[in-house]
Amino acid sequence: MSDSTVQPALITHVLPDSIAAELGFEAGDRILSINDQRPRDLIDYRFLCADEFLTLDVLDAQGKPHQVELEKDFDADLGLEFETALFDGLIQCNNRCPFCFIDQQPPGRRQSLYLKDDDYRLSFLYGSYLTLTNLSAREWNRIEAMRLSPLYVSVHATEPEIRQRLLKNERAGQIVDQLHWFQERRLQVHAQVVLCPGINDGLHLERTLRDLAQFHIGEVPAVASVAVVPVGLTRFRPNLDELEPVGDAIATQVITQVQTLQTQFQQELGSTFAWLADEWFLIAGQPLPPASHYENYPQIDNGVGSIRLFLQQFQQAALALPPQVNPARCYTWVVGNTVARAFQPIIERLNQVQGLEIKMAALASHYWGQTMTVTGLLTGQDILKALQGQDLEEGLLLPQLMLKYGTQEFLDDTTVEQISQALNCDIYPVGGGAADLIQACIR
Repeated sequence: MSDSTVQPALITHVLPDSIAAELGFEAGDRILSINDQRPRDLIDYRFLCADEFLTLDVLDAQGKPHQVELEKDFDADLGLEFETALFDGLIQCNNRCPFCFIDQQPPGRRQSLYLKDDDYRLSFLYGSYLTLTNLSAREWNRIEAMRLSPLYVSVHATEPEIRQRLLKNERAGQIVDQLHWFQERRLQVHAQVVLCPGINDGLHLERTLRDLAQFHIGEVPAVASVAVVPVGLTRFRPNLDELEPVGDAIATQVITQVQTLQTQFQQELGSTFAWLADEWFLIAGQPLPPASHYENYPQIDNGVGSIRLFLQQFQQAALALPPQVNPARCYTWVVGNTVARAFQPIIERLNQVQGLEIKMAALASHYWGQTMTVTGLLTGQDILKALQGQDLEEGLLLPQLMLKYGTQEFLDDTTVEQISQALNCDIYPVGGGAADLIQACIR
C-alpha cells in the first residue's frame, strides 16, 4: 500500500468520560495525522498514540480542519473507535482456494460481500487467518520492525505441490521458508489446516503436522499451535466435484490419526500442539475431549474447545438458576444440528427449573445445502423453513453469532424483524456466553 491510499481515519464513536470526550471529539470527525505521521491503520494509530505528547490534525464532521495538542500518560487510550481498522484499504487475496467461503456464496449479492482479505493486520488485531502469499517486501519488513506477533496462518499443507494445489498459487509453496523467517526473528504464528479429503489428508496430514512440530521448539516457538478443521462446503461452490465433504467415516479416521500424533507430541514437546476442531467429534458422533485437553485454549476462536468451554461455563452459571420461574414460560432455542447431542445436558438442566420449558430446534441449513450445520451458518430462511406454522409460545432464543457483527441481519440478508413477523413470535438474540443463555431464560 502506498501512502497515497491512506484515508483520514473516520471516528464512529467516542467513549464517554474518555480523553477524547473531554477534548470535544465527536463521531464524524476524521484524524489526518498524529505527530505529523499519517496512520495507515489501527496498529499505527495505537503505536503513535502511545506517546505522552500528541499533536493531532483533525477534520471535523463539517470538513473544517483544526489541530489538537494534548499531554497524557504514556500508553493511555484516547477513547476513540473507528469505522474500520484499515485506513489504507484491504490487502486482498489472490488465491483461488476451492473451499474459500467467499467463493461459496450465492451470486448477485452486494459487491462488498465478495471481497477476500489476506491482510496481516486483521490477523494481528483480530486473529483472522491469512496465507502469507500476498505480502510485499514492505509488509514483511513492517511485521519484523513492529514485532507483529502472533499472526494466524492458513498452512493446510507443508508439501509445496499440495499447498500450491489447494491455494492455486505458485507462491504457496514457500510456506516452510516463511516459517523459518518467523523462527529466525523470534516471532510466532498459530497455524490451521483445513482438511480436504483426498488432497491433504492421510500421509499428507501427518507430514504437515510433523513439519509444523519442528517449529514448536525454543523459548518462543515459531509455531505455537495448530488447528485441524474439516472443510466446509456449500451448494454454491464453483466446482461441485473438486472437493469431497467430510462424513462420519472420514471424521472418525482423522480423529484416530490426530490423537495418535497428539500423544507423541505430548511426549516430545510437552504439549498437545495440534488440536482437532470440535466439528470432528460432532460429525463422528464421539464425545468431546475433557477441558484439561485444551490446555490454555490457544485455538478457541477456530472452534477448538469452544463447546467444551461453553459446557463448563454453563455448569458453573447454572448454580445461579432458581428452583422455579413465575410466570411459566416456554422458549425454543435455535442451534445448528451439529451440537444437538452435545447440548442435550443443557436442555435437561434448564428444564429442571419449575415453570421453565426450553425446546431445542437443531437445524440443518437448506440455504447452504448442508446436512450438518454449525450454528453460526444458519440463516433466516433456514429458521423460517423449519419453524413456520409451529406454536412458538414465548418465542425464540437466537444465538447472536448467527447475525452479522453489529447488525440484526442473518447471512442471507434477512432480518430478525422479518423472521419474527413471518413466524408471528418474539425473537430474543442471546450473547455467546452461558450466563447470557441463562439470563435469557429467566429474565
